[in-house]
Amino acid sequence: MTPPDVHLAAVGTALPGPPVDNAALARRFGMDPIWEEWVDTFIGTRTRHLAVDLDTGEVRYSLADLGETAGRQALETSGFTAEDIDLVVMGTATPDHLMPATVNVVADRLGIDGVSTYQLQSGCAGAFQALDVARQMLLTGRHRTALVLGGDVIAKHYDLELDLRSLPPAEMVNVALFGDGAGAVVLTTEPRGDSTALRTVFTRLTGLRRAPGQILEWFGPAQRQPGGTGAREDYKAIEASVPVMAEEILAELLKQLGWSSDEVDYVLPPQLSGTMTARIMARLDVPGMHEVTCVNETGNNANALPFQQLERVLPQLADGDRVLGIAVESSKWIQAGFALEKV
Repeated sequence: MTPPDVHLAAVGTALPGPPVDNAALARRFGMDPIWEEWVDTFIGTRTRHLAVDLDTGEVRYSLADLGETAGRQALETSGFTAEDIDLVVMGTATPDHLMPATVNVVADRLGIDGVSTYQLQSGCAGAFQALDVARQMLLTGRHRTALVLGGDVIAKHYDLELDLRSLPPAEMVNVALFGDGAGAVVLTTEPRGDSTALRTVFTRLTGLRRAPGQILEWFGPAQRQPGGTGAREDYKAIEASVPVMAEEILAELLKQLGWSSDEVDYVLPPQLSGTMTARIMARLDVPGMHEVTCVNETGNNANALPFQQLERVLPQLADGDRVLGIAVESSKWIQAGFALEKV
């Protein structure tokens, strides 16, 4: 029996609060104009959205808040209701709590019950892993319609009272690099009206005997160490490895599908930062593919970013258009990719 096609019926996204520019970050942390210029040039990200109020330190949005907004938008746009959903999968590196799982809180708020739910703990590949799990389960025939979520609230890990000048570059960079957000898609084997086929998804761990490129610590009274952000990364290793890994992912997607590069209309590259995305695109060297990038405005909000890219590209698709999505999880070097085709 031929398995059914899996269709992406709709996408929804959520960003917390107004955009925060580099000047606002510099003012909050008491940094001079040279630091602001460094962010503009080295990071290449102009704004980001933060769940934390910079003036008060109050966390105004949880991951569940953002996931609920994105999920509700995806449901409303798709024409499906909470009662139609029989599977919910979420990818995140920053759940609100160890328990209950954030995916279950979001499902509860959306009125989804009596279904299978899964939460995957992962960095920037988590959204792709969630898509992969949902797609594979839909292909078995056990489920018909899935809500797939991804998102992160990273700003809650930062101490706004820290003197950034005292931090090593591996920690300082994160304050400018990251943002917060969430996204969601509805996947189904029973499309209603306009939809796009999800042709393939793959994820692969490639970090054997490689040091982590990024570490995010648990924060709590027992774990927190004074004078740090809890997030650090080897930006030089990321800078060297991610463009190469992105090129490998692109080649594998094309080989799997039997597509040539000139048969693909759009590419959704990894979104570490504006500067890194430009380097990745130069390495990919695919002038015939339209680049879909949003990190300059949203900041790197990790598992929310693929959904924001999808939100930008889906309205542009005409029948027969093809899309490739690429992600690299640098914490332990995971390659991930997906392919869409407008049918």
